[in-house]
Amino acid sequence: MGLIESYIATVPLPLAILVSVILNIVLSIVGVIPSAFLTVINITVFGFWGGFWVSLVGEIMGSVVAFWLYRKGFRRFIDSRTKHTPRLQKLLHASQAEAFVFVIGLRLLPFMPSGLVNLYAALGTMSFLSFALASSIGKIPALLIEVSATNALVNWTGAGQVIVIILAVGLVIYGFIHMKKRKN
Repeated sequence: MGLIESYIATVPLPLAILVSVILNIVLSIVGVIPSAFLTVINITVFGFWGGFWVSLVGEIMGSVVAFWLYRKGFRRFIDSRTKHTPRLQKLLHASQAEAFVFVIGLRLLPFMPSGLVNLYAALGTMSFLSFALASSIGKIPALLIEVSATNALVNWTGAGQVIVIILAVGLVIYGFIHMKKRKN
């Protein structure tokens, strides 16, 4: 048992869940730190399904809190800065149905930066309820994929090894492409 797991084992379960949810909310507000490391902790501490549910509740709550805060803080600022960019205006002023489908689509992508999705929706015309519903619908399958992948890595199964190999090969290819572009 690792240091984190042994410490959390001494914390009452409701408190551990609350701390995890609060951390997810903070991560969602910050918007640039991936929650995957928290997902790893959740599945390690609460098990596969317990970790999934704690992560799901935390991510949904984090998304709606971030949406609300972003809308309050950034909307006026962005509206004044995007007047002369018609493509961005079209994206930000998508219909409710278009925005709903777009948010679900973005949420279905595992490891998609949640902060970008929250910011896009908050800056647009999407309603709070529509965002909360679309975000929740999209997070369920994406989080199942994320929990499965992190569980495979934590338990170092054959699938976990394949994931690490694919990530490593992808990073090497990305590095070569990036270096080649810099030389040109």
